[in-house]
Amino acid sequence: MSWRIRVVHTTGYVYDAPVTRSFNEARLTPRADSRQNVILNRVETVPATRSYRYTDYWGTAVTAFDLHAPHTELEVTGASVVETEPFAGPAEELSWEQLRNERLADRFDEMLAPTEYVPRDRKLASVAKQLSKGVPPAKAVVRVAEWVHQEMEYITGTTSVHTSAVQAFADRQGVCQDYAHLTLVLLRGMGIPSRYVSGYLHPHPGAEIGATVAGQSHAWIEAWTGAWWGYDPTNNIAINEQHVSVGVGRDYADVPPLKGIFSGGGSTDLEVVVEITRLA
Repeated sequence: MSWRIRVVHTTGYVYDAPVTRSFNEARLTPRADSRQNVILNRVETVPATRSYRYTDYWGTAVTAFDLHAPHTELEVTGASVVETEPFAGPAEELSWEQLRNERLADRFDEMLAPTEYVPRDRKLASVAKQLSKGVPPAKAVVRVAEWVHQEMEYITGTTSVHTSAVQAFADRQGVCQDYAHLTLVLLRGMGIPSRYVSGYLHPHPGAEIGATVAGQSHAWIEAWTGAWWGYDPTNNIAINEQHVSVGVGRDYADVPPLKGIFSGGGSTDLEVVVEITRLA
């Protein structure tokens, strides 16, 4: 069953001294793909700015804008209406032998290589080897996500956006970003191309139409076993109509909702509010 969802993501910055210039990128535009249809999207700022859009290397829509007048506050709002479909299952399922040939390894090199957030780890490599035994790659993806879900405890505040998968796993605690990064470590250790997905999740499967609820940014993974498909290790569920995907990349560093640089000013206060409404 398809859903129509409205997402309003507002980020507010307050600086303790005027910022004279700032250059920013916002990744707040949902993806248009076989599972999602973007009906409406706009990204607005206060103070108002002139912006331009482009698609980055990984295929994520970016709204870039800059401010050259002194300001002590900045508010960025991304508003979207999206139609979503439930996950239909992997489109194709290759064998391990097919997946590990040199041509595919070269094609997906960037989605197999370690990163700062998704480093190689000897202990986790051993876990990956055990989890891949006796099942084809697509089943191994689900097995890995289930293992991560069982091993980790979801606790906010125990990690930050700079925490790597190995650091989070050492404490067995974290949030969706850490669950996704840890899943990527294991999948890449198996030789399965995999990527990080940022987006939103409506928290209620039986959401009332027209009711607006507090939401938050969410993260999950997509694996390539013949085609790209997604799974949510935080909730141990297949991607469904509650998920709205925005960006993809090697890890969180490729898809932050907002990033930028500024001159002048000083320390900042940050407030993020996400509101999600099921429209149909």
